[in-house]
Amino acid sequence: MSRKPMLPYLVISVGVCVASTAAILIRYAQGTGMPSLSIAAGRLAIAAAILTPYALRRSGAEIRTLSGKEIRLGLLAGLFLALHFASWIHSLAYTSVASSTMLVTTNPLWVGIASYFIFRERLDRIAIMGIAITIAGSLLTGWSDHGSDKGSNPLLGDALALLGALLVSGYLMTGRSLRKKLSTTAYIWLAYTSAALILGVVWLFTSQPLLGFSSTAYLCLLGLALGPQLIGHTAFNWALKHLSATFISVAILCEPIITSTLAYFLFDESFRLVQLLGFGGLLTGILIVSIHESRQNTFESPPE
Repeated sequence: MSRKPMLPYLVISVGVCVASTAAILIRYAQGTGMPSLSIAAGRLAIAAAILTPYALRRSGAEIRTLSGKEIRLGLLAGLFLALHFASWIHSLAYTSVASSTMLVTTNPLWVGIASYFIFRERLDRIAIMGIAITIAGSLLTGWSDHGSDKGSNPLLGDALALLGALLVSGYLMTGRSLRKKLSTTAYIWLAYTSAALILGVVWLFTSQPLLGFSSTAYLCLLGLALGPQLIGHTAFNWALKHLSATFISVAILCEPIITSTLAYFLFDESFRLVQLLGFGGLLTGILIVSIHESRQNTFESPPE
């Protein structure tokens, strides 16, 4: 029985590293005065605009023959993604980078539970132990800055980040259903474009400003679209065809560790002992789940 090739794990690693810059770029954009909703809408709009010509050229025939069910699922995935970005980006305006990123990545708990009930995925003792350890580490780290002077309203920021975790879990689970039928290009175009349109409508109704900000703000938006969105999230979506949604969710927990380290150097957000203990728990849990996943059976290649 052959082992799984290493490419999916390499893709996930690159995706996590690139996605880890998202909170940093968002914090810089917020520092220029750009509203959080404008950042979320701008990020998705730029990503969809860049992706559309490539998607139509590479997967135009597939996109034109999407079924009604696939379009509805794509809209649902886009709705989850749009609301995820809106809630999570808002959380960064109220709490620390560490708390926000740690809480938003508690989604393995929700994905694991949903996978068991919806997809009937078997969660054996090793998988449960790994998820439990990562969740414990995430919560330890997320709560470590309570009572500190980090953030204007930590409780609200934490609640928004947790809501973002629930929403991105719905996005991952919906994406898993679609990725069984669609190529990566067709799927991400459908999901990103739907999310951009949905958030664009919300942005129009709320009349949030998007013009008149410094060049730094727009460079951050471009960076968010090219890096965390088109490279980071596309890597996660591509990997959904190769690896379980539960494993991908747990692997993404590396993101807050990298992000918090960057915030330490860039924003002087120091670590507490409890936070460092949380980092240790996260790394331990991810290692357990990674080893367990690598021992599973091989898989078929996805449509390109």
